[in-house]
Amino acid sequence: MRHLGYVMCGALAVAFVATGSASADKKYGPGASDTDIKIGNISPYSGPASGYATIAKAQAAYFRMINESGGINGRKINYISYDDAYSPPKTVEQARKLVESDEVLFLLSPLGTPGNSAIHKYMNQKKVPHVFLTTGASKWDDPKHFPWTMGFLNNYRSEADIYAQYILRTMPEARIGVLYQNDDFGKDYLAGLREGLGERARQIVAEIPFELSTPTVEPMVVALKAANPDVVFHIGTPKFVAQGIKKVAELGWKPVQFLPNTATSIVNTLRPAGLDNSQGVLSASYLKDSTDPKWASDPAMTEWYAFMDKWYPDGNKSDSLNVYAYVVAQVTVQLLKQAGDDLSRDNIMKQAANLDLVPGLLLPGIRVKTGPDDYRPLQQMQMIRFKGESWEPFGNLLDSQK
Repeated sequence: MRHLGYVMCGALAVAFVATGSASADKKYGPGASDTDIKIGNISPYSGPASGYATIAKAQAAYFRMINESGGINGRKINYISYDDAYSPPKTVEQARKLVESDEVLFLLSPLGTPGNSAIHKYMNQKKVPHVFLTTGASKWDDPKHFPWTMGFLNNYRSEADIYAQYILRTMPEARIGVLYQNDDFGKDYLAGLREGLGERARQIVAEIPFELSTPTVEPMVVALKAANPDVVFHIGTPKFVAQGIKKVAELGWKPVQFLPNTATSIVNTLRPAGLDNSQGVLSASYLKDSTDPKWASDPAMTEWYAFMDKWYPDGNKSDSLNVYAYVVAQVTVQLLKQAGDDLSRDNIMKQAANLDLVPGLLLPGIRVKTGPDDYRPLQQMQMIRFKGESWEPFGNLLDSQK
């Protein structure tokens, strides 16, 4: 079991205005005091999704930067992160440890739909904030029944609908093949694709599942090719998506290929698949691409590069997951600034549901905004195409309203 109690603190170059909730009287929940704020995290440092562990490492680095600058309202962040190997039973074990033993104030960015599903009811029964989850399942936007859980990503059904609309607009007669991870993540995404296609869902000529325990999806790709689709969806974590793209190329097959946003990492997906094999694949995003020369002189990107150089030098600057982690950490700092001296769990959720800010690494026009009845921090995306060595946005911003 891996424990990363990283603490970091730093001056934000992006000027966020705290929208006031500091109370005249200090109020603390478990994990908070005059000197500390204890935040828990669960990440797959091992197992089939270990490439995502860089998110927790980058967040830890960001909080170290914040602490070095004096903390938040004079308090240092104690960031405690445990490994769950992308295994739901392990996620449950680690969540219980963080809540009942470490007594964290809240759980930040635990990764994966299967693991978060396993602790969903537990976190709400315990009334512990379970916020900015690194998963886009639609179930996280349910403040009526699960008021202590909030996602961060555009939800998978909305993202799949964006791709469905693109297909209907540009390839209305296309035969569609889907290779999907046989868990809540893959099934939610597939459901969104079917819904988005509507009556055209009959054009899905093959739906082939695979288990996380499978060593390779290559046989499934061969089976998918036999159905002769024009469009292929790779719905899985980076390891499996990379295998799929590579196998498509080895077969000399030329379908239009779509990837979920969560598998767009150049480092973890496209390089292992082969950059030549990845040319032209499609996805959607809300983040600026750190590998795209157009952002080289962008102030927010320049600041991020400086952060990576000083605070996370081992992190890969070509990995979009590190851009994502930075944005989530910025939003978390804003949440804590808004909470002021009321660091109760109730107020953490109140402030999480009262956000309105524009982190500089989001694509132009996209903002983070929540409300008491709207637990969707992100609701817009833009189509992207891989070309050369970077992702290129194209078209207009698309609203994710499902």
